[in-house]
Amino acid sequence: MTWLTWRQFRTPVGLVTGMVALVVVALVVARPALMDLYRSTGLASCTTDCTQEQVRDFLLRADDLAAKPLFWAGFAAIYLIPAIIGIFWGAPMVARELESGTFRLVWSQGITRSRWLAVKLLAGAGAAMLAAGLLSLAVTWFSVPFDRANDNRLIAEVFGARGIVPIAYAALAFVLGVLIGTVLRRTVPAMAVTLILIATVQVVMPTLVRPNLIPPKHYTGALVAQTGLDGGFEELMMSGDGSLHVIPRLAEPGAWVLSNRAVKADGSTFTGPYDPAFCGRDAGGPRRCEEWVLSQNLHQDAKFQPASRFWPLQWIETALILVVSALLAALTFWWVRRRLS
Repeated sequence: MTWLTWRQFRTPVGLVTGMVALVVVALVVARPALMDLYRSTGLASCTTDCTQEQVRDFLLRADDLAAKPLFWAGFAAIYLIPAIIGIFWGAPMVARELESGTFRLVWSQGITRSRWLAVKLLAGAGAAMLAAGLLSLAVTWFSVPFDRANDNRLIAEVFGARGIVPIAYAALAFVLGVLIGTVLRRTVPAMAVTLILIATVQVVMPTLVRPNLIPPKHYTGALVAQTGLDGGFEELMMSGDGSLHVIPRLAEPGAWVLSNRAVKADGSTFTGPYDPAFCGRDAGGPRRCEEWVLSQNLHQDAKFQPASRFWPLQWIETALILVVSALLAALTFWWVRRRLS
């Protein structure tokens, strides 16, 4: 049974393995030049005292290296691999046999339904997790200088492409594909539905679930200007109707900010109106408008996940996704035993 599964599985495994190997080799070759830049700009030696000039210098000079497009290629590969595994590994794994009827021949050779499915799930999920793990390890290792410069490992886009979370999503994508293929019994429809569901999971998880895996911290305090590359506020925009859009800076480096408002004494969001003498077109620039906003006795109200929660969130999300994968696998076993004939 194991040999038969390998024979059916070897072509898609070879394609994904080749893709992963190509990305990993490219990252390994490009990293020495990136690390030389990382050290020469001083980012490698500073701890919490890296200057804005050092960060800006590194990011600007990194644009001239081949490492920058590889950084984005690795980033894209991490998000693509669950979809590829779910569509080309998971969905056809059982659906193709059900569609052609060859499963009956296997079952007639003394191989139980449970063993037939268990070998497929264990082989596929194991290979999927191994491929995703190697790719994630390489991308995380290569991206250390960029993560240090941007200080944004917790934001939704970056978090899902780092650490151990991609391993769990690869397992989920494979098991989900197998389940859909088992239920639909048609390869092409199963591939389409699997793609839709994987994309949905990758959108819903960071927007609705991940922010609440650990209760976020809540900060309230007097609104004060924080030092930043673009001024004392994260965003300060004036509109023609006299209203303001104000997003304060949060004095929590690397935090994932979930909400961040400038509020009035009654708790409502401050939107102006602004004084044209300070924030108008000819008032003297954004600094003068910032000073006027700070004089309005406002408070900052923010919810965020601090940078120190990167690994706790990684472990919790990984465990959650693996539990869901196990439940989907159990549902697949039930369906094969009770519903297939």
